[in-house]
Parts: sequence; structure tokens; C-alpha cells
Amino acid sequence: MPLPGLDPAELTAAISGLPNADVTGALVRITGRAGHWSGTSGVGDLETGEGVPSDAHIRIGSISKVFTATIVLQLAAEHRIDLDKPVQQYLPGVLPADLPPVQVGQLLNHTSGLPRVAANADFGDGSPEWFAAHRLKSFTPQQAIDLMAGQPMPFAPGTAQQYSGMNYYVAGLLVEKITGHTFAHEVRSRITRPLALRDTYAPDADDPRLPTPHSHAYLTVTSPDGTKHPVDVTEQSPWPWAEGGMISTPADLDRFITALFRGRLLPPAQQAELFTVPDVPNFRSTQCRTETDAGRACMSMGIMRVKASNGVVVWGKTGSRPGYTSGVFATRDLSRKIVYSLNPTNLNGTEMPYIQQIAAASFGPLIPATT
Repeated sequence: MPLPGLDPAELTAAISGLPNADVTGALVRITGRAGHWSGTSGVGDLETGEGVPSDAHIRIGSISKVFTATIVLQLAAEHRIDLDKPVQQYLPGVLPADLPPVQVGQLLNHTSGLPRVAANADFGDGSPEWFAAHRLKSFTPQQAIDLMAGQPMPFAPGTAQQYSGMNYYVAGLLVEKITGHTFAHEVRSRITRPLALRDTYAPDADDPRLPTPHSHAYLTVTSPDGTKHPVDVTEQSPWPWAEGGMISTPADLDRFITALFRGRLLPPAQQAELFTVPDVPNFRSTQCRTETDAGRACMSMGIMRVKASNGVVVWGKTGSRPGYTSGVFATRDLSRKIVYSLNPTNLNGTEMPYIQQIAAASFGPLIPATT
């Protein structure tokens, strides 16, 4: 299916009207032989009114999972991990003891059926007010995994797909157990250094800083007297780690997905896994929710397949942290690549219309599923 041409006016309109109550700033970078475009909108600093830097450092959230999956697939290629073996064999005692065997590959493509986590006051109530007050608080991966204890599995491993960050906390621990090095070290030695991604890294859990240039992140919080005001949450703990704690830039993400899709990071067998979506139903997932998914899985080992209503297919990943929502996607042949980043002021997903507009202007409209 041919790609639509890039219309600068449509792309500009997709991110226009910022800042507003929902989003303070946005940036988009489109590259590839089918056309180039870049643009920013809104402000990167509410106090000074300074614009959004086009080369801003961003908290990439769950795009970190692509790096994690790539490393696990590399370890599989090195015969240090078998994707079909239970993760319990490599990490005894990490998962709750009552869980059945869960294959390593099932972690990567979200078919593990790992339980949803129990509510825990230490991890917050999901409100902007709690996060703003506790944004420097950090947790260990094992503390997050332990929240699954006593919770039921939504389905048997391998029978359905449900997006869950728990899969990648376990995958990160697996990387460290097999290599004997930190996750940050493996990201550096296997990906960022070979590709010269100088602005991409996994920070320590106690390092809340975001390098400059960057857009500030804000959350709108409600005071006890009922008034609302923005709180700067740019500095926050990156404790989500291999699941969602990394930092990068639009240019680095472009280079990363280019190298990944060209096979520079994975041998052919593992490259095939990267683009293989399991033929199972989507189980109440926040992903795979477009009309073209038709209730089926859309995620492979680390990335997701997105089908526009015009037939164009792109692959990539979205990610979010409070104050940051981003994505990196490309066609298989890399004729079009897109990186975007938005700065939402709440945790309710009200930035989604902008993402849908960016997608429609970049490769084609996405029609949300009605059921």
C-alpha cells in the first residue's frame, strides 16, 4: 500500500493550538525516502515561554521495552537464553511460586498471562497529586514484581495477549542474571555505543535529572482548596528501568529504529521474531485497540504492528511517563519513520487526539475499535 504524501499544512495542524489545558508542547520528526518534515508546537517552559527544542531529551517510557527485547533476543542468538524455556529456570524465586511455567518469549510478546498487580499504597493512587508529591521516590524491580503475589492470572500462558509492564521488569532481571552486568551496561555495550547513540541511556534509579535541552513536564494538580495549578515534574525517578525508565532524543530514536529494522542488531532468526505477532486474541489490553486489529494481538517481541485504515502498516512502540508521551514508528522498508513527543498535563490520556492526528498526517488514519 503506497504511503500518503506529506502535507506540511496537515502536519502543522496536527500539533497546533498548544499550549492548552491538556498538552503544553509537542515535537514531530519524520524522515525516510518518502519525505522529511519536522515541527514543534507549544512551549517547553511555562515560566519563560521558551519553545519546544527540536532536539529535546525525552523520557521515552515504554519505548525502553524495545531496547530490552533487543538485548534478550541478542542473548538468544548467542545461545545464552532459550526463548522457549521457562523464565523460572533462569530466575528461580523471582516470580510468585504458584505461577505455572512462563516462557521467556512470552514475556517479550505479552502472552505470559502474568497477573495484574494488586493495589498498594506505597506505589500511589494513580493521581497527579500523589505523583507530584512522590516523583523522586524509587522502587526496585522485585518490589514491583512482588505486587503480583496472590493475584489470579487472566489467562494461561501463550493463549492470549495482554500488555503488561511486569513482563519487562522480569526481562530486565533476566538480562542482568545472564550477563552478570547491569541493564544500563548492556544497553551501552550492545546498542548505544555501537550505534553512537550519545543521548540515549538508562539512568540510575536515584538520578532524577533530564539532560538539556529538554521540554519541562508539568502535571495539573488540585490543591486542598480546590484550585488547580501546574507542578513541574521534569525531574522524576526513572525507576521503571528496563520497563520504562530510559532517556533518549528524536534523532537517536530515529537512528535506533533504522539500525534495528535493517538487521544491524539482530541475526535473521531473531529479526524474524521481532516482526512475528502471535495469532492469539487481544485480552482487554490497552494496546491493539484499532478497528483493523479486529480483537487480535498486535504486539511482537518488543514492538507493535499498527495498521492504518488505508492499509499502510507501520511497526514501533509508544511510551509514556508523567509529563511525557512519545512514540517511534516506521514502515518495514524504512521509507517513512516518525518520532513524536508530547507533554501532557494529566494522566488521563487526553493527548490521544493529537497522537491520532499525527498518525493520520504521517501514514494514515487509525479508527479506534468500538468494542
